[in-house]
Amino acid sequence: MKYATVLLALLILTLNACAFSRGTLGDELKTETINSIKKGVTTRAEVLAKLGAPDRIVQLNGRDLFQYYRYDAKVGSLLLIILNFSRVTIKSDDLFVLVDRDGVVEEVIASKRTEGLEFRFWPFGD
Repeated sequence: MKYATVLLALLILTLNACAFSRGTLGDELKTETINSIKKGVTTRAEVLAKLGAPDRIVQLNGRDLFQYYRYDAKVGSLLLIILNFSRVTIKSDDLFVLVDRDGVVEEVIASKRTEGLEFRFWPFGD
């Protein structure tokens, strides 16, 4: 019986693990490319040439809203035999380009939040 208890304790202590993984969705949105899109100057064709096809297109009263995005996710996990803990951190970079009826950029809205995204291993609180 004592041997089985020691063996079980050793198994519990040695079969624990940590796991880290990372995933991205979408293409990187470069600051230089975003800054090169000028309101009232850049055309729809130029936006498509610089950034490619948008991830999403929304029609707004005859105007087109192009959305480009990139998601970055990091997961840290503590894997125990009986109990597992994981922490997922997800951030996104977004770019919205509003093109008017004449095919000229009317508005550019961008946010970059994925820079400096860290693994957050501890599953409780900040």
